[in-house]
Amino acid sequence: MSKNIIIVGTTDTKGEQLMMLREKIAALGHRPLLMDLSMGGKTDYTADILPEEIASLAGKSMQDIFDADDRSVITAWMTEGAIAKAQALLADDSLDGIVAVGGMSIALIGATIMGNLPFGIPKVIGTTAAMPAYVGKLFNADDITVMQLIMEIAGTNDLIQNAIAQVAGAICGMAQSAFDHRQMSLPKPSIAITQIGFSDQCAKNVEHLLEEKGYSVFPFHAQGISDRAMDKLISQGFFDGVIEITPAGLIEEKFKGNRAAGLERLDAAGQRGIPQVWAPCCLNLTGVGPTRINREKYMASGKIWHMDAIRSMTRFPEDELLEGARMYAEKMNAAKGPIKLIVPLKGWSSIDKPGDILHDPDQDQLFVKELKRHLNANIVVEEVDFNLEEMGYAKALVSSLEAYMG
Repeated sequence: MSKNIIIVGTTDTKGEQLMMLREKIAALGHRPLLMDLSMGGKTDYTADILPEEIASLAGKSMQDIFDADDRSVITAWMTEGAIAKAQALLADDSLDGIVAVGGMSIALIGATIMGNLPFGIPKVIGTTAAMPAYVGKLFNADDITVMQLIMEIAGTNDLIQNAIAQVAGAICGMAQSAFDHRQMSLPKPSIAITQIGFSDQCAKNVEHLLEEKGYSVFPFHAQGISDRAMDKLISQGFFDGVIEITPAGLIEEKFKGNRAAGLERLDAAGQRGIPQVWAPCCLNLTGVGPTRINREKYMASGKIWHMDAIRSMTRFPEDELLEGARMYAEKMNAAKGPIKLIVPLKGWSSIDKPGDILHDPDQDQLFVKELKRHLNANIVVEEVDFNLEEMGYAKALVSSLEAYMG
């Protein structure tokens, strides 16, 4: 079945190669629609969606584009218009896949457009700018495929033609194999959970207990990307409840930890109003390996747990712990549905049990007391006499969620 494939690029700089991509997609039996985001240069190539239309969707004219001196402002206008056009095509059932080809500017614009499309729609970026410093910005927390093009996108030599052919094959193959995103669903009831290596046993226990009770369980690794992806899926209507074993991406974002997940972390479930039960795994701990920003500050306590050459953990300092407590209280207060935090009194992870160098129940209680001071009166914080990794704690999480689900 023929699919509608949107091509994002600039014909004033990559016209010849975009025409080639359009032809190859058509030759594979699909309907290409070229969206031209040229921002001022003359072009000899005609696109299906012209820059004038894109600019107008952002409330601008091409004269505004020509007259503006700030490239970042122009890019923002064209990105806004491109997102609006992609959304309109999606609403009209005219978007089954999207591909962007170019350098970093088009790669970033393409990634932003794709980030505003639902999970499941095939998304491909072919770029010469897939460097380690940038590629995380392209992937973000979206289901995007990034193809590294090893040569500049210029000319029509065999290397270029081969690269363009592969990009065409990738997006066409994905589009014709993908499920209809509008019909994708999960078995009900489905529960999302977050975890990291320091809560593995807790996650296994929770998953086992939930599955015994007939729930389908979907784990996400809370390393700053997968947990954000979970939030995006929740906002699109997936999952009926959440057990946040490791909601630490928020405090990590605030204090520039390695697992930072954005200040919007934890918003999606609250906005939808689905039941939530939280654990505090790693709300008290942060990485202090060689990649840690401001590492010296966090090394000062001397309480360091070493895992390997690049991963070590320490405790958040008291001032950051208290500020984090206020941030989490604000998130919980904003939730439209039932929400609860269950605190394990014998340590919040596998590495801060009694006797461990990171065990500090008095400091943990500072977080809990500050959180309670700022919570709405109707929100429950339960304390149980377990370590987070013990089965008794997992049972407390699951029984609380099941009460909310009922």
